Amino acid sequence: MYSAYNPNPMGARVGDCTVRAISRATGEGWDTVYCGLCVEGLRLCDMPTANHVWGAYLRRHGFRRRALPDDCPDCYTVADFCRDHPHGTYVLAISGHVVCVADGRYYDTWDSGAESPAYYWYKEA
Repeated sequence: MYSAYNPNPMGARVGDCTVRAISRATGEGWDTVYCGLCVEGLRLCDMPTANHVWGAYLRRHGFRRRALPDDCPDCYTVADFCRDHPHGTYVLAISGHVVCVADGRYYDTWDSGAESPAYYWYKEA
C-alpha cells in the first residue's frame, strides 16, 4: 500500500529519492542522510547516489543486501514486494529510483507500486 512521504525540506519531489528512502528506512533526517551520503561518496570517490555508495552507507547502518529472484523480473512489483514482506524495513532499488518499504507499505513522493525492483536492502531484527 502506498503512503505519501517527502522529508525534503524544500518539498522537492524528484532527484533525491535515495535520500528520501534512506531517511525513512533509518529514521534519520533528510539533511543527515544527505550529508552522510556525500561523505560516503567522497570516501569512495563517486557520486552520493551511486548504487555502491548508498549501499555502503546502508551497510554501515546494519542493512544487508539481497537479490530478488530473476524468474520474472518485469512482473514482480513494489506492491507485490509489500504483500510478500508485511513486516520489516527495506530499501528497494528500482531502475533509476529508490523506495522505502516498511511493514508492508511503500513510502514515496509518487505511487511507484507498479515499478519492478531489482534488489533490496533489509535490516535484520
